[in-house]
Amino acid sequence: MRQPDLNRLALFAAVVEAGGFTAAADKLGMAKSQLSQQVARLEAELGVALLTRTTRRVGVTEAGERLHTDCAPLLAGLHEAVSRLGQEGTLSGRLRITAGSAYSEGVLGGLLVQFARLHPALELELVASDTPLDLVAEGMDLAIRAGILRDSSLHAVKLGDFAQVAVATPGLFAQMGCPRTPAALNGQPWVALSVLPSPLTWGFRHGEGGAAETVRGRAVMRMNSASLVRECVRADVGCGVLPDYMLHEDLATGRLIHLLPDWQLPAAGIYAVYPAARYLPAKVRALIDYLRLHLPSRVDV
Repeated sequence: MRQPDLNRLALFAAVVEAGGFTAAADKLGMAKSQLSQQVARLEAELGVALLTRTTRRVGVTEAGERLHTDCAPLLAGLHEAVSRLGQEGTLSGRLRITAGSAYSEGVLGGLLVQFARLHPALELELVASDTPLDLVAEGMDLAIRAGILRDSSLHAVKLGDFAQVAVATPGLFAQMGCPRTPAALNGQPWVALSVLPSPLTWGFRHGEGGAAETVRGRAVMRMNSASLVRECVRADVGCGVLPDYMLHEDLATGRLIHLLPDWQLPAAGIYAVYPAARYLPAKVRALIDYLRLHLPSRVDV
């Protein structure tokens, strides 16, 4: 078998990723006939069919799928290595980020606006989702996640932390008898954030190094979205624990009351998470550095 031309490998990968010769040719800025000819020569060099061609569509053979799976990361690494040398100070292309809905709306969206102004050649895409996405399968460059990280195949950089705050409406606070200690919250109605490992059990500590008490609430509703938990708590359904960045306005206006302000819940971390790679793309590295510098400090609650 002849040694294949690496340029043709890149053209073949472009056809697979674009889903056909026409789209790939448009993206590459070359004639469709020329692209088809180059891929045909690659098949001749390798002695195998990589694509199936009909008048309606282009498919990938089993051999073609194996080749693309093996060569795509290598081609991406070569491209990134060249980009790191030749585009220092200039960020371009698309940068896809995912984060929870509440964090996207309350914190991240505004920061991305400022980052976009610094890098006008960069296209930012934010996907807000309360269900953690598979970064590789969904083509995400970066995820912003809170709490405990479970996927060891991903790399993570801690950006900061946030306070977890137990809250209720003034009406429910009075109905509970104005609780002064964690024990008073045991068995109280609770709106549970179901994505947490223990959404009804919370460990409070009194001041720095003080006494510790564990509370277990009674779930009246369970939600998989922090924003929905907040709406239910606002509606007097029950108590809830929410991150500080969602509560500044509600606490300032008295719409919600901070339960047990002399007792603290454990702080939780905010992490930048990205797929394992030999080289971290410059645009991803730049955004991580920006977020570490500009993330707001914990809200005074």
